Amino acid sequence: MSPQLKSVTEIGLKSVSRKARPNEILPEDFFAEREILKQRFATLISAPDHHNTAIIPSVSYGIANAARNTPIKKGDEILLVDEQFPSNVYIWQEVAQQKGASIKIIKPLTNFEQRGKQWNENILNAISEKTAVVAMAHVHWADGSLFDLKAIRQKTKNNNAFLIIDGTQSIGAFPFSIQDIQPDALVCGGYKWMLGPYAIGMAYYSDVFNNGTPIEHNWMNRHNSEDFNNLTQYEDRYQPKAARYSVGESSNFVLTPMLIRSIEQLIEWTPVGIQEYCQKITQNTVNQLRSLGCLIEDDAHRAHHLLGIYLPDQINLEQLKTRLKEKNITVSFRGNAIRVSPHLYNIEEDFDLFLEQFK
Repeated sequence: MSPQLKSVTEIGLKSVSRKARPNEILPEDFFAEREILKQRFATLISAPDHHNTAIIPSVSYGIANAARNTPIKKGDEILLVDEQFPSNVYIWQEVAQQKGASIKIIKPLTNFEQRGKQWNENILNAISEKTAVVAMAHVHWADGSLFDLKAIRQKTKNNNAFLIIDGTQSIGAFPFSIQDIQPDALVCGGYKWMLGPYAIGMAYYSDVFNNGTPIEHNWMNRHNSEDFNNLTQYEDRYQPKAARYSVGESSNFVLTPMLIRSIEQLIEWTPVGIQEYCQKITQNTVNQLRSLGCLIEDDAHRAHHLLGIYLPDQINLEQLKTRLKEKNITVSFRGNAIRVSPHLYNIEEDFDLFLEQFK
C-alpha cells in the first residue's frame, strides 16, 4: 500500500465523526460525493464520460463484473500474463472451467536481453481468432515491466477480443488515457498509486457493458433511486451506463471523500510529472546497480515508479535484506525480484543510501 496523504487522513477522521450525527446526512448526500468521485476518476484516466465509471470495493469485484459480461464460449482462449496478480487470475480460471475455455499464460524470456520487448511481442503473437479476452495489467506488479497496451488493444480489436486491464499498479502514477487505449474495462484498487484508503477502488466499463448484468443488485444503482419516498416502486431500469456495476453502499461517507481528495491531488501533480520525478531520482542508482551485475528491465520497457531488481550470484539476498532493514529502507520482495516503489515521498539521497547496501 502507498503512504496516505496527510490531507486524506484529515478528511477520513472528519468523515468518521460525521456518522455520529446521522440526522445531518441528507438524502442527496448519498449521491453527491459519488458523482464527484466518478468525475475525478474520469479526469485522471481521460475518460470522456464519467457515467462509464463505477465505484468498487476491490479489484476482484471489478474484474468479476467484467468477466460475467464478457462473451466466452467453449474452445475460446483467455490470455493472461505470467505471474500477474491473483485478483485478475482466479475469476478467469473459474470462467474457463464454466464455459469450457482454456487459459493461456504468456511468459517472458528467461534471458534479460530485450526481455520487455520480446514479452510484448509474445503477447501480440498469442492473440488470435481463438482469443476471447486478454486480461492483464499495464505495469507488472512484481518488477514494473511495461506493456504496450495500445498495440495489444489494436490486435484484440482485429480479432474481436476483449481487453480487461488491472490498473492498480499504474493508475495515478503512470499516464493512462481511455481515449488512447480504448479498453473494454479498466479496474483499479484505490489503496495503491491512487494514494487512497483500503477497501475502495474505481473501474471504467466501456459502452459494450452498458446492458450487462452486475454481480450484485443494490438499490442505489436503479433508476430514480434518489427518490427515497418511492423506493418500493421497484425499478427494472438502472442508472446510466456503468452505474449498475457500483458496489452497494458506494456512497461510503468515510472512504469516498478520502479517495476524492487523493485523486484531486494526483490530477494536480499529474502522472507525467510523477514519472519524470521518479526517473530523475532513481536513474543514477539504476545505472550503478546494472554495473554491479543486477538485472533491471530496459528503460523503454519499464515504469519509473515501480522497478524490479534481480540480483547476480555474488550478492547474497539474505545479507542484503538485513542491511536494508538496519538502514530502515523499505522495499518488497516479489518472486525473484526486489521491488522498489519510488514516489514524490522520496529524494535522490534515499537511493544513494539504498545503493550503498549493495556494495
